[in-house]
Amino acid sequence: MKRTDINVRDPFVLVEDDTYYMFGTTMSLKKQKFLVWKSKDLEEFEEPIIAFDPPEGFWSDRDFWAPEVHKYKGKYYMFASFKSEAKCRGTQILVADKVEGPYKPLTDEPYTPRNWECLDGTFYVEEGIPYSIFAHEWVQIKDGTFCLVQLSGDLKEAVSEPRTILTASEAPWISPINGDSYVTDGPFIYKMSDSSLILIWSSFSDTGYTIGMAKSTNGINEPFIHVDKPLYKDDGGHAMIFKDLNGNLMLTFHRPNTLTQERPFFLQIEEHDGILRVVH
Repeated sequence: MKRTDINVRDPFVLVEDDTYYMFGTTMSLKKQKFLVWKSKDLEEFEEPIIAFDPPEGFWSDRDFWAPEVHKYKGKYYMFASFKSEAKCRGTQILVADKVEGPYKPLTDEPYTPRNWECLDGTFYVEEGIPYSIFAHEWVQIKDGTFCLVQLSGDLKEAVSEPRTILTASEAPWISPINGDSYVTDGPFIYKMSDSSLILIWSSFSDTGYTIGMAKSTNGINEPFIHVDKPLYKDDGGHAMIFKDLNGNLMLTFHRPNTLTQERPFFLQIEEHDGILRVVH
């Protein structure tokens, strides 16, 4: 199947054995689950297979969103958002022996605070210590934030209290929704060649869904400062960064931000003047 035939939000790509594995949110499924598409060129994809089918008794029955997969200590860990009628949305970790799955819950509950509405947890390891950045959602606090937690070495729990590292309304390019609310979506950490960190994330600007940036010059525990100009602002977002099979730095995201019309996009990016920019 062609890339342009795939309706998916929040695409996430892991490259393994000269193959691209693409995960994402599929809103059209009758039963909540996660799929994975395999490709050799990012244009032609195999028919998807099921990466995660929730076991009987799984606490969530809706809003299976934004799966991203990271290789860590020889296994593959999926960070994904879930919700139920009775419980707040949270990010939970799943685990598998193979990149395509099948994934199983690592624990019974999310690692994000159970009385917070949270989503879009991402993963980063610094000096051997695992961390996660997740969104404290605007639906609960209006001015969405990103929070940092340290995870245990086995990823089974958060071992620090959440610390706010970024507030949506402080971004110079952002526009509110519903009059007074500011969205934080899709955080992802990229380490620059000078070892500074770029946090890409998504919200809304005057041109629709937009990918912004924030920068820390001295590690994940140091302050992140908003970058004035967005990385991409043509109604596309929830992005991540990977290197393609030719060594090019690539940005993937969904566009447009309209239900049933979203498609995965891939753009080459590069480091420039201490931040990132689109090549084409």
